[in-house]
Amino acid sequence: MDFIDILKKRRSYYEIDRNLPLSEEKIFQTIEDVLYNVPDANNLQSQRVVVAVGEHQDKLWDAIYDAFGGKVKREKIDSFKAGYGTILFYYDGKTIKEAQERFPRYAENFPTWANQSNGMLQHSIWLALRELGLGASLQHYNPVIDDALRELFDIPEDWVLIAQMPFGNILEEPEAKDKIDIRERMKVFK
Repeated sequence: MDFIDILKKRRSYYEIDRNLPLSEEKIFQTIEDVLYNVPDANNLQSQRVVVAVGEHQDKLWDAIYDAFGGKVKREKIDSFKAGYGTILFYYDGKTIKEAQERFPRYAENFPTWANQSNGMLQHSIWLALRELGLGASLQHYNPVIDDALRELFDIPEDWVLIAQMPFGNILEEPEAKDKIDIRERMKVFK
């Protein structure tokens, strides 16, 4: 598959389960390789990930449900819980603070750059999972769940939660989405 084909196949998959078409080790190695190679401003390496599978996957989504006190539908939470695992995306606030102190002229930019880098990481992992034949979606239940996950996974206080990515075996392809004319989104001057 070439890059554009993978990009076209990357969708938000909500119908997933735990029947993997490959080994768990291959998934972990892929996530590790992407994390190692995605760039970060000033080579800060501020991105952090936590991967929860098995009973930790179940505990994660039960904790998310509990953090909302039942205000999020159980069926929705269970659809994410049904996946093989979830990747939690963080950036290390301590790393950002140290960079701000080293480079005070750019201090206000470092949190933005950390988020941009984390976005690249999320997208790259999403594409890599899709290339492996897995489906994923990107969720944002933070900051409501921050304390519960910090306790559940012994997350350092300095780590800032950005997003959650449940992933698993694809059970159903999502419907096509409408796209506006690309000429409304891109201008070329030559």
